[in-house]
Amino acid sequence: MQQVLARFDQAIGLETSPRALASSGAVPDAHASADSAPLPAAGAPGRAQSAPLAAAPARGPSKAPAPAAAPSASAHVYPPESLRAPGDAADRALRLAELDARHAASCPHCLSATGHTRLVFGEGAAHAELMFVGEAPGDAEDRVGRPFLGAAGEKLDEMIKAMGLSREQVYIASILKSRTPDNRPPMPEEVAACGPFLMEQILAVRPKVIVTLGGPAAKWICGTDAGISRIRGTWQLWTPPAGADCPAIPVMPTYHPSYVLRTYTKQVRMEVWSDLRAVLAKLGRTPPVAGGTSNSG
Repeated sequence: MQQVLARFDQAIGLETSPRALASSGAVPDAHASADSAPLPAAGAPGRAQSAPLAAAPARGPSKAPAPAAAPSASAHVYPPESLRAPGDAADRALRLAELDARHAASCPHCLSATGHTRLVFGEGAAHAELMFVGEAPGDAEDRVGRPFLGAAGEKLDEMIKAMGLSREQVYIASILKSRTPDNRPPMPEEVAACGPFLMEQILAVRPKVIVTLGGPAAKWICGTDAGISRIRGTWQLWTPPAGADCPAIPVMPTYHPSYVLRTYTKQVRMEVWSDLRAVLAKLGRTPPVAGGTSNSG
């Protein structure tokens, strides 16, 4: 175990002192702060149960209209096309592109939000087996229009590499597509308005496994009020919207990379590595050996 942990530490850069955090879209998700602002479980179709790079195009400064009240998640209408089973990689990429444009033109939250410059839709392989979900873009993501940049983004890249994968092989998105003012935690009405578009992203990619990063993402995807310290490392389920031709998808909640950077303890490192190993096992993969690559089952 010590040798495996040491290899993992080296792979994700944890053998050195944590880097100073750049703004990366991560709000504090430590055991207390991550769970202090409950998100509306009713807006997420999931229910907690124990158990080729397609980057969004960078957009220029958004000209948002006057703020409007965000509707409840139940007001979101899922187009029949988004509920059908996805086809090949090309079909999934087209669906994501259509969804990207539709979100930019109609998202009740992002059209009324005023604290952002660019929308951050998501990026990665349209046919990815593994999908990572965060909470909201931060300053770095807002300036570039891509998810998970800055120090936490680098750490996520290192974690993905430790699994024997690359950013181009997975899909990365967030609940909100626009930065909140001063990077504050999203309000429940914002999540209810923008979150359903994430559900459509999941339906388009249809990954085999979802990894939620931090407490807020786990709460929304799994439809639970349980804190991250209670559910991380335990398999949960994301349940698709009614009428979707998609099975429930296993979800592994784990700590946000920014929390890993802030909390440099052996316990946290072992817990994250345990979570990632469980994901690899679910995908039929084995962890890469030192200096080598992973084996697919």
